[in-house]
Amino acid sequence: MSVKVEPMPKFDGVYQVTLEDGSKRIASKNLAPGRDVYGERLIKYKDAEYRLWDPYRSKIAAAILKGLKMLPIKLGYKVLYLGAASGTTASHVSDIIGEEGHVYCIEFAPRPLKELINNVCRYRPNMSPILADARFPEKYAHLVEKVDMIYCDIAQPEQAQILVDNAKIFLKKGGWIMLAIKARSIDVTKEPSEVYKREIAILEKNGFQIHQVVHLEPYDKDHAMILAQYLPSQ
Repeated sequence: MSVKVEPMPKFDGVYQVTLEDGSKRIASKNLAPGRDVYGERLIKYKDAEYRLWDPYRSKIAAAILKGLKMLPIKLGYKVLYLGAASGTTASHVSDIIGEEGHVYCIEFAPRPLKELINNVCRYRPNMSPILADARFPEKYAHLVEKVDMIYCDIAQPEQAQILVDNAKIFLKKGGWIMLAIKARSIDVTKEPSEVYKREIAILEKNGFQIHQVVHLEPYDKDHAMILAQYLPSQ
């Protein structure tokens, strides 16, 4: 059996790959052909190259496979990525938004940022690596334009509040957010379900309409992905 690649109807820029053994995986079209980012398999099909997207390494991939109803990342979008690390997921975002889009990658730790620059951003002109603390968005406000979407994946106790503070400066009204809540990073003494409720309440209080909560087990333990739209009253 030969490899087959088809677009996923609900998710622009995401593809379903049927491998030689009949198993199915998801992928994005490689914006930097010939280069992988984290050891993922590259698939050549017809006139394009695709990168398999590992749900055990990427929470967006996990959310798609766990029933995410829509992905608010599209061709040409401007995306603010809080907690970009070495670029595993950010590189797939880069694939989806294409050359007309842009992803602003905020990362606090110098070592993963260096990997992001050398292994990913160097080959992808639609990515800007920024060494900064997501808790202080005013410090990088001069580097980031208004965005269509914010993705937040940070190991901080105040995840929702940090996202809110960034949204007030950078997110267009009607824009979307995806928040990967790490329950154990917020409060190890509370049940994950309590933590999720508390973080959701912070989002709702600040003008976000919650569209979906996706639990990411078995790919990530005690994690949930929140999909919400920014509809502030003012």
